[in-house]
Amino acid sequence: MKKVLSTIVAALVAVSFSAVVFAADAAKPAAPAAAPTAAEVTKVEKAQEKKEVKVKKAKKKVKKAKQELKKEEAAPVAAPAAK
Repeated sequence: MKKVLSTIVAALVAVSFSAVVFAADAAKPAAPAAAPTAAEVTKVEKAQEKKEVKVKKAKKKVKKAKQELKKEEAAPVAAPAAK
C-alpha cells in the first residue's frame, strides 16, 4: 500500500512540474515579426500618398462647390437690381 501511495504522489508531482514548465514556456512571447522589406515599405508609402491626393482632391471639390454656391447666390441678387 505504501508503494502504491508513493507512486501516485510521484506521478502527481511529475504532472504538476510539467504543467509549470509548459506554462512558463507558453508565456514566452513568440518570435518577433520580421522587419518589413523595402518593397513593402514603398507599397505602404504609395498607398499613403494616394490617400493624401484623394483628400486634397476632395477638399478642392468642396471649395469649388462653395465658390459656385456663392456665385449663384450673388447672381439672382444682381439680376433684379438691373431691372
